[in-house]
Amino acid sequence: MSEELVAADIRVAQTLPSRFYHDESLFKSLLSTFNGWQYAIHKSDLSQNSITPIEHIEAITGEPTIIVKGADVKAMSNICTHRGMRLVGKSCTKSVLQCEYHGRTFDLDGAMKHMPEFEQAIGFPSDSDNLHQFALSTWKGLLFVSQGIEEAQPWQGLNNRFDFLDIESFTHDPSRDRDHTIAANWMLYVDNYLEGFHIPFVHPELNQTLDYSGYTTEVFDGGVLQIGKAAHGDVKFELPDNHPDYGQDIAAYYLWLFPNMMFNFYPWGLSVNIVIPVSPSQTRVLYRGYVKDENLAKEGAGSILDTVEIQDQEIIEQVNKSMLSKVYDRGRYSPTREQGVHHFHRIISTWYAELTKEKDLNEGVE
Repeated sequence: MSEELVAADIRVAQTLPSRFYHDESLFKSLLSTFNGWQYAIHKSDLSQNSITPIEHIEAITGEPTIIVKGADVKAMSNICTHRGMRLVGKSCTKSVLQCEYHGRTFDLDGAMKHMPEFEQAIGFPSDSDNLHQFALSTWKGLLFVSQGIEEAQPWQGLNNRFDFLDIESFTHDPSRDRDHTIAANWMLYVDNYLEGFHIPFVHPELNQTLDYSGYTTEVFDGGVLQIGKAAHGDVKFELPDNHPDYGQDIAAYYLWLFPNMMFNFYPWGLSVNIVIPVSPSQTRVLYRGYVKDENLAKEGAGSILDTVEIQDQEIIEQVNKSMLSKVYDRGRYSPTREQGVHHFHRIISTWYAELTKEKDLNEGVE
């Protein structure tokens, strides 16, 4: 299939075909897009010698992963290299990692330290007896893990927008955490997130706090940034005079990083959405809240998150049902309001073209 499944020119482009939202084989194929950078945790959740299983990364990639803070912070496998036992079931603080099955012990850097009854083993220990290390990157206190070899870090180009926020000093507020299961394909959840076009129709409360006429969308390699401007007199960021948005009343920055990470910045702090595909028609979404100033969370766009989320879920589930229609296949984009959706669909179509090409080569197709 051509890479032009979704045309580059949004004025003539059609949306992804409906089969992308319900076909089982397509669902499984596109899961490979999740092997790159995934948000793991905020540094406020780490303490010295802390060992933290990242359950949602395992749910997304199938790979049991832990974040360990020893002399350095590392991301590594949560599987003992002896017989495959899980090393840690829940967050804890320890000076070493010891397998509960046969006692194999690892330093907090992942190096195998001790194994009973292996004195006669030849060629032991070797590098393969150490815990596997995953790529780890930190951006302003937010830790990202990759199961593959990742060089591009799409957040690095955003520093001019977010340097004014001391994100590292934010603290995790578990009372803001949520875990929702939605009867819809994960891409429909992303589609919905990537446009503010629906706000006046779906979110009456949010529409009162935002100046819809000033809502803007910027796309970049690996992501989308939407900027919501505050309605007159509503809560807004205090921007420094060297900020690119200085002089504007910004209520929220909505940042999406491909394929499934959403970082919602408000004057009170940060709300993170982590999208976990479960099946072609089911998606799990985790929410994590990190607070800068609790007093600012009582009004404005960031004060009604639960209401907005439920409204979105109801719409998304209805759309998901429609993807099975025999008479609907593809739509068109608003050139002024759906740039983010178009950008996402272009990325997906490119991924799909590469997967199809690789499959054809493996099958000996010219």
